[in-house]
Amino acid sequence: MSYTIGLISDTHGLLRPAVHTAFSGVDLILHAGDVGGRVSTEDILLELRTIAPVLAVYGNCDSPGHLELQREIDHTVEGVRIHVQHGHELGRPGPAVVAAAYDADLLVYGHTHIPALEVFGKKTVVNPGAAGPKRFEIKASVARAVLSNGHITIEHIPIE
Repeated sequence: MSYTIGLISDTHGLLRPAVHTAFSGVDLILHAGDVGGRVSTEDILLELRTIAPVLAVYGNCDSPGHLELQREIDHTVEGVRIHVQHGHELGRPGPAVVAAAYDADLLVYGHTHIPALEVFGKKTVVNPGAAGPKRFEIKASVARAVLSNGHITIEHIPIE
């Protein structure tokens, strides 16, 4: 059996319609922070929930007191330990910094807006990129994680 997770970050109040297609059939969505902006955090999470259940952390542009946003997520699915944090707490981290800071099989972060995927021993570190407004000349993207028998497969998906 496999379990598919949609990974998204840095929507900054914009949920592009292409996210619905990219996340079609996922079992869960993990949002790595900076959720709200032009559109409220509640509205972004509500729309994502039309696709699948959502767990979300707050980023440096979110309110840490928001009831639906956690500081961090520690979740286990299909025997895979997952940790989600925005990344701002580490400065402007890359995958190696995230891998050194946290202990889980799948580490998900955002903040930099730069899609990343690296494996460090038994740790897979992924930044899905920024799904919201275009910034820094980086194309918008999300990612899908497929978990099957303890194995992790990640696919980055560019979105318009």
